[in-house]
Order: sequence, then C-alpha cells, then structure tokens
Amino acid sequence: MNKQKALLPITTLAMTFSFAVWAVFSPLASTFQEMYGLTSTQKSILVAIPVLLGSIMRLPLGIWTDRIGGRRLFSLLLLFLIVPLIGAGFADSYAMLMFWAFFIGMAGTSFAISVTFVSRLTPPEKQGTALGINAMGNFGTAVASFSIPSIAAAFGVSWAFWGMIIPIVIMLILVWFFTPDMPKPKQQKTMRESLSVLKYKHTWTLSLFYFVTFGAFVAFGIYLPSLLVDLYGLTPVDAGMRAAGFTVLATLARPVGGNLGDKIGAERVLTFVYAGMTIGALVIAFWMENIWVMTAACLLLAVMSGLGNGAVFKLVPQLFPAETGAVTGLVGAWGGLGGFFPPILMGIIKDVTGSYVLGFMLLSLFTLICFLLNRIVFGKKAGEPANRYAS
Repeated sequence: MNKQKALLPITTLAMTFSFAVWAVFSPLASTFQEMYGLTSTQKSILVAIPVLLGSIMRLPLGIWTDRIGGRRLFSLLLLFLIVPLIGAGFADSYAMLMFWAFFIGMAGTSFAISVTFVSRLTPPEKQGTALGINAMGNFGTAVASFSIPSIAAAFGVSWAFWGMIIPIVIMLILVWFFTPDMPKPKQQKTMRESLSVLKYKHTWTLSLFYFVTFGAFVAFGIYLPSLLVDLYGLTPVDAGMRAAGFTVLATLARPVGGNLGDKIGAERVLTFVYAGMTIGALVIAFWMENIWVMTAACLLLAVMSGLGNGAVFKLVPQLFPAETGAVTGLVGAWGGLGGFFPPILMGIIKDVTGSYVLGFMLLSLFTLICFLLNRIVFGKKAGEPANRYAS
C-alpha cells in the first residue's frame, strides 16, 4: 500500500471514530438525567465536560505532532482512549461519569494531530481541499448521534462505551502500520518558540473565528439531542437522528468551505458565513416553538458553520506555513472551547429563565461581531494574498 495515498483516508476515518468517542455522552444525556435525577445544568455539564480537555490539549498536541510525528502521536492517542471507554462502561454514579467523561475528552485532540499530519504532507495549493476532506472526521459526532442510542437500547448503556473500543483498535492498527512518518523539522523549536505565534494578531483573529464556527458545530452536535427532547418531547433515538442530520450537513459543507477558500479566498467565504449564522440564530431565538422553522434554521446554521470551519483552516497554513502545528493546536483549542461553554450556558439559562431564547440571542451577537471583524481585518485586502499581512 502507498502510505502517502493512504494518509488522507486513514486519518480522516481515525478522526471520525475519535470524534464519535468524543461525543459519546451527548445522545445519552437524557437517559443519564432520568437515571440520576439531574438538573438541566448538571446534564449540560456532563455533555460539555469532554470538550474541555479535548480543547485545552489541542495546543500541546499540535506542537508535539510537529516534533514527534503524526503517526506516533495519533497511535498513542487511540491507545489511551481504550482506558476511559472501559471505565465509563463501569461507572455507576454521576461523579464517576464526570470523571471518565473528562478523560474521554482527549479524543477531541485528534483534530489537531490529524490536521497537522495532513497539512505537513500536502502541497500548499491543495491544502484547503485536503484539510476540508480530512476535517470530515467531524462526522464522528453524527455517528455517535445515530448509533449510540440504538446500541444503548439494544445492549445496555455500558455497551455504548465498550462497543466503541472495537473501531478504535482497528484505527490504531491502520494508523500505526499504514500511514507515513512525517519529515523531521529542519530546526527543532522549543515550546517557548512554538508559542511565539501568540504575538501575531491573526492568531487571535482566527481563534475567535473558529471559536464561533466550530464552537457552534460542536455545541449543536452535542446539545441538540437534549434540546429537541426538551422542546418537542422527542425520543432520544429520534432526537439523535435529527441531530445527526445537522452534523452530517455541517461536515459535508466543510470541504466545500476549504475548496471555496482555495478558489475565491477564505475571507469572502467567511463574510457569507457570519451573515448567515447571524440570521439563523435570530430565527431560532424568536420561532423555536415551531419545529419546522427550527429545523430550517438549524440546517442553515449547519451549512454556514461547516463552510466557516473549512474557510478558517484554509487560512491557517496560508498565514502560518512554518508554524502550522502550533497555530492549528491553538485555533483548534479555541474552537473546542467554543463548543464547551454554550451547552452549560444553555442549561443555566433554561434553569433560570425557563427558555432558551437568550442563548440564541447571544449566538447571533457573537456571529455579528465576527462578521464585522472579518470585514475590518480582511475586507480591504481581499484581493491580496493573505500571507502578505500575516504579522
């Protein structure tokens, strides 16, 4: 097998199952709420807690991927995930679920490893498309949404966790034996040198952009099942299937965003993305009681967030060709954190106000800020190569 050709499909599939593990608690949240008598806030924290470690650790793992190679680090990650999956299957209390959920969060770092791995071995003119395809591993959250409730109903909640060990082991074998080693960097950077990207304004601009686009993708992916059950009284299986539709659409839109970034410029793509997300969030805020309007608005947000995720990561290697791993880790971390806070905030808002309206109003405000910032930072120079103003 040609390992270079196998790189993209294997890393994409490995990230898919890693993301399925990352989102494994989401479709089970309502079940655990009934089992342990949880409040909306407690349920939201359980759903969000895996996102925390998976977000924070993206930065160091992005840097370490540059240092020790994607094949080795991805294999180590997959091996590690087996432990918390076993533990979560044996958990018999809310506290133990929280404990194992935290470590299952490491699955989210697969994004930083995979993107760095692929970008380092892909020609610059093809990176937008390749990274868009690779990031279709986000589809793993949909895999969790439509498979986990059915597995839990058929075999019990414990097997929802233990069953995920099988594909993780298969991907461990494929990554270790059938992907190439990354070329060693000409100069080994210290951690301090790698973190020097923090001084660039575009590092923080891209972090905010991804905080909103990927944050919306993750937040909807993990909280939409609970939201649909709460709002419309759907069964967990039905809600999971509907939430999976959101994830599938957003995931399919991501490579389109990367490809459009290659062709017309990521800055232009992001202009349409944030305008669309602002409208979609406002529609949900005022008409969420209508399931058809809610569905249409969610699908709009799915497409826009997917396009935005692809466009942002077209800009990362374009602006920072020599520090792709560090910037990927940092931007990816902020994106993950963007998915951590909204579910908790939604739970608190629901407990305090009895409604989700304020939460979606805040989402529309954040997307509007990103729309304006994109126009200010990139709009005047849309006709110039982005890397001319990387500093």
